[in-house]
Amino acid sequence: MGSSHTGDSHTFAAGIGYISILTGTFQLFYFGVEFAGPGYWWSWPMVFLGQLMVALCFCELAARCPVAGSVHNWAKTLGGPHIGWLGGWMMVTATMVSLSAVALAYQVTLPQISEFFQFVGTGTGRTDAAANAVLLGSVLIVLTTLVNVYGVGLMARINSAGLLVELIAALTLIALLTAHLTHGPEVIDRTAGHGVGESLGHVCAFLTALLASAYVMYGFGTASPSPREESPGEGSPRKESPGEGPPGEGSPRESPLGKESLGEELPGPGRDAPRALLRALVVCSLTGGLMLLFALLAVPDLNSARLSVDGLQFVVLSTLRPTVGATVLWCVVIAITVCALAVQAAGMRLVLAMARDNSLPAAPLLARIGPRSGTAVAPAIVTGLVAVGVLVININQPRIFSVISGIAVVMVYLACLTVTLPMLVRRLRGTWQPTSEGHFSLGRFGLPVNLLAVLWGIGMSVNLAWPRSDVHGAEPPFPWYPRWGVLLFAAVVAAGGFTYYWLVRRERTGAVEAHRSGATDPPSTAPTAT
Repeated sequence: MGSSHTGDSHTFAAGIGYISILTGTFQLFYFGVEFAGPGYWWSWPMVFLGQLMVALCFCELAARCPVAGSVHNWAKTLGGPHIGWLGGWMMVTATMVSLSAVALAYQVTLPQISEFFQFVGTGTGRTDAAANAVLLGSVLIVLTTLVNVYGVGLMARINSAGLLVELIAALTLIALLTAHLTHGPEVIDRTAGHGVGESLGHVCAFLTALLASAYVMYGFGTASPSPREESPGEGSPRKESPGEGPPGEGSPRESPLGKESLGEELPGPGRDAPRALLRALVVCSLTGGLMLLFALLAVPDLNSARLSVDGLQFVVLSTLRPTVGATVLWCVVIAITVCALAVQAAGMRLVLAMARDNSLPAAPLLARIGPRSGTAVAPAIVTGLVAVGVLVININQPRIFSVISGIAVVMVYLACLTVTLPMLVRRLRGTWQPTSEGHFSLGRFGLPVNLLAVLWGIGMSVNLAWPRSDVHGAEPPFPWYPRWGVLLFAAVVAAGGFTYYWLVRRERTGAVEAHRSGATDPPSTAPTAT
């Protein structure tokens, strides 16, 4: 098969595709400026450092348990089956909501390219943007579902081409903005009057604006792959006996599409997956940070009201020539499409993994791989339907962008805590065993890094779920449920899901019958370098 370098490159590309700098920065730039002014830029390095702590913990896990490359199996290995199920359930939900959030990005870009794409109203009505966003987003989700169902070959080609376009566009945009600078770096210290009258001043505004950066820098936990093309039948799952794989895991491994992370597919996963994960996070953070910085330095009028309404799209169109600006925005549309494909592929893998553990309703159906396409058809359809449902429920929500994005980020942070918190408990109890020599290890820095990762996850979850009326869409007479919507959603998903697991699925988990019987292959081990 391919070399270690090839597998490492695939995982690196997968991380770039999921994080998708163009998608996230162009979607919520307006939000950051609206709530904290140009000074919101400082949230970018802050979120990067916090997420780096989480990523480093994940790197240690990827080096130690390369087969268990996801929140679901890592949480199960560290905290037991109950925590593992909860972590997987939270991440599955988070990924579906994330797909909805990513699909909304069409609305903040396409109508600015042409008014033709504003199909609902004129865009000036109270709910015009939200309703049109649901329409465009639903079309995108239908498209990504069809592509993911069709087969990994088409998905791979679209993903590879889209990632190339995104990287070239991002670097080109940075260069173009650099050539049009009109301000000095001191502008990123401006608060533009935000936070006046708040008990903590600009700190309150800054904490709110953190959502804009937090929304971009996540996704490395699932490491959604860019699937390689397979021959017919290659996607069929391997039939294994229950309990195979690393200690503490109950789900068998299977073909590339059945894996939860591309790290499993690497020839030397214990060595290459952590390296690729960190590179993806660092490259995306550096690229996005420079793009946001130069956008703030290049925009002609920092006091323009359109900056906090039309966001980064306004900067591009007002700074660059119309043709160049429109070309950049079309590249953003391509990046959004590829990001949605990657997020849905990650959701499919998570659903498939939990179904293989018999941890979901209709597990035998959800665990089935299409014999011709080599794809998980049922998980693709389920993730698509749920994502569209989330959009439709919020069709008249004026703050649909911040509400759904906030829910997605909080759910991901809570899911990651089901990994980092049990990992910290093991360190404190002295039961955490370092990986073998030559693989990624935090060594003596493991405890402080792990502690910071847990504190960061808890702090950001509380911050982003905080009941702010202007963020969550509460309007006079300010009923309680919109303000508490994010927290309420997370509580219902966690409590309702775990109740279902405890009363219905707890005694039924284990490899589904289709994966348990007829095993002909010898017990598997972690992949080795070739």
